[in-house]
Amino acid sequence: MSANDTPLGVTFGSLGVLGPRAVMDIAKLASDLNYRSIWMVESTATDAISLLGAVAAAAPGLGLATGIIPVQLRTPPLTAMSAATLQALSPDADVLLGLGVSTPGILRQHGEASSDRPIAMMREYVALLRECLSGESVTFEGDFWQVKRFRLGVRLAQRRPKIVMAALNPQMLKLAGEIADGVLLNYVPASHIGACVERIRAGGDATIFAYVHAAVGDLERSARSARRDLFNYAMAGGYANMFRAAGFTEEVDELHARMVERDRDGALATISERMIQAIDFIGSAQEVTDFVRSYVDAGVEYPILMPMPWGEDRYEVTRQTMVAATGSVTD
Repeated sequence: MSANDTPLGVTFGSLGVLGPRAVMDIAKLASDLNYRSIWMVESTATDAISLLGAVAAAAPGLGLATGIIPVQLRTPPLTAMSAATLQALSPDADVLLGLGVSTPGILRQHGEASSDRPIAMMREYVALLRECLSGESVTFEGDFWQVKRFRLGVRLAQRRPKIVMAALNPQMLKLAGEIADGVLLNYVPASHIGACVERIRAGGDATIFAYVHAAVGDLERSARSARRDLFNYAMAGGYANMFRAAGFTEEVDELHARMVERDRDGALATISERMIQAIDFIGSAQEVTDFVRSYVDAGVEYPILMPMPWGEDRYEVTRQTMVAATGSVTD
């Protein structure tokens, strides 16, 4: 796939600091810049579906995507209803349902318990969700969900929502390739994309999406923001294991050792500039263009820019980063 054939998305997930109403400005900018889709996260802040409803009105035709909805917080019938509603609001747009198993910290904030069988949970969720989206009467008896005579009330035309699974580690990557329409990677450096693609292709031919974290700015000024961002993920078991596999064992192990000593500042300092520039890239507009393109060259079929709003004028940094990223798929 050439750069000219590559679709490009943008996520609002890193832009919560701008406030919910800013989603309409970002959506209009994305549409003007020929982005194909806009993605919403869902954890403890904004509701993804509400924001996408606003986008449907502000930028008709822009693809509407969640990335991600935690499967423990929304039942498959509710997710099917939400997706069908968005598709009915935007019949000519792609609706992409990004789903994933959420982290224990987020689940505790919602009063939900973690699953000790995440692979089985995801397999069952996707199977039931597909049935619910069929429009037929659904009765389902599973290990995690039981449904009796559910029927989707919204009648869908030929275009229907697609299922995109967030995946990080080997078993989930393979499962996503097998059962989903797409696989969403996050915080994966371009150098590790090839290994992820290999796992996905062992399962099937799902489209490979990836969040690409970048900011037009000065590394020295923004390094602390990047370190805080990476710290939060390196503390989570699944991400820590992926970072190690991607070549950052020394940073992650030292970070955890410092946290055992309750030395947060020391832990932050263990995150090297090499790690920052591999995952949360900061640089000139041309360097951002090249960074996004490196993901396409590594095997990502649908990059999704995660603009990091690090600077005095957060919106302007976002705008410059969004403009820079488009060069990666139009040159």
